[in-house]
Amino acid sequence: MAQKLWEKNVQVDQEVDTFTVGKDREMDLYLAKYDVLGSMAHITMLESIGLLTKEELTILLAELKKIYAVADCGRFVIEEGVEDVHSQVELMLTRSLGDTGKKIHSGRSRNDQVLLDLKLFTRAQIQEIVELVSDLFEVLISQSNRYKDVLLPGYTHLQIAMPSSFGLWFGAYAESLTDDLQMMQAAYKVCNRNPLGSAAGYGSSFPLRRQMTTDLLGFDSLDYNVVYAQMGRGKMERTVAFAMAGIAATLSKLAFDACMFNSQNFGFIKLPDQFTTGSSIMPHKKNPDVFELTRAKCNKLQGLPQQITLISNNLPSGYFRDLQIIKEVFLPSFDELKDCLRMVTHMMREVKVNEQILDDDKYALLFSVEEVNRLVLEGMPFRDAYKQVGLNIEAGKFVPVKKVHHTHEGSIGNLCNDQISALMQNIMDGFAFNRVNEAEQQLLS
Repeated sequence: MAQKLWEKNVQVDQEVDTFTVGKDREMDLYLAKYDVLGSMAHITMLESIGLLTKEELTILLAELKKIYAVADCGRFVIEEGVEDVHSQVELMLTRSLGDTGKKIHSGRSRNDQVLLDLKLFTRAQIQEIVELVSDLFEVLISQSNRYKDVLLPGYTHLQIAMPSSFGLWFGAYAESLTDDLQMMQAAYKVCNRNPLGSAAGYGSSFPLRRQMTTDLLGFDSLDYNVVYAQMGRGKMERTVAFAMAGIAATLSKLAFDACMFNSQNFGFIKLPDQFTTGSSIMPHKKNPDVFELTRAKCNKLQGLPQQITLISNNLPSGYFRDLQIIKEVFLPSFDELKDCLRMVTHMMREVKVNEQILDDDKYALLFSVEEVNRLVLEGMPFRDAYKQVGLNIEAGKFVPVKKVHHTHEGSIGNLCNDQISALMQNIMDGFAFNRVNEAEQQLLS
């Protein structure tokens, strides 16, 4: 069995070892290439303060780049008996380079090492999510413009209320995503600060150059106070989880609408047959399983911030092993949200729209407000117009004029999609992903 980084002469009980390691070896595979990237920045800094020679730095960087390539293509393995990703990387270096491989940990603790890994992993995942949200946004805006003149019923209390349109429906979800990304940008800024050098949470007697590693890794700034850097564990994950939950909430609501609108009782949209599933007993069934699963997965994701809160909310300052458990709920959640985003984008691109919904007389009362407003424009007081139209409806004398003329900003006839697109572009630009990508590529080159 490989020895732990922290073991001296006494080996830990096997049952205790299994319990304390838990799923860490499995979870740490998510972090492998980011652990290597962080080590590259750290040892570059160590050389600048005299803790490594130039020759040692050169051979360590060359070996770390090889390990990074293995991790990047998914072939990185944490061996049996090795506790975590940090131990595995150090073991691989030591096998190749002997004692030189043992020098990479100077000025670090596994505490700030995993903090760094989590932040590097999370900001990369945020970039992927933001790009997928942008793809869905473009599809929704395109469909909004394509079907801007096609009316459908609007509802309040699940009762037919007033005319809406597919332009409004698609566009509403597009604009919802802009607010979701505004939240994600705030979470990204919390994430994109450098904890490296805080060690176990109380700094180091080595003259570390923390601003240097901050620049090498493309962070916006340091987590300056070393105690706060450690306190950020759990807080960063919770903050990002809240932003993910916002996106999930938008997708879940859209999925509910799509399931309802696709049903025969509504018939507003039709999903292509290849995106539906059948029944084992009813040959006519075409079930919207993709949207139903999206709804369930996204509802589950909306519970993620609470899970993280409940794990971490009664801990004082300093490191505690409780924080390890956050990885088990946090790290896999990104793949789940990305899968939902891809499927919803695909579905919304291919959905078919019923362009004759309001020809059905059961929707005639949708136009009652239009009639009230017409009478008001002719000079009748609003309360009198409201009463007159109401009495006509009760007497069965209401005859709808199935036309609408809405011109104010954000209405059926003035969707403001250009303004919504400009808002989204402004938010996308605010992430400044290029700066991070360039820093990482420079480190790996």
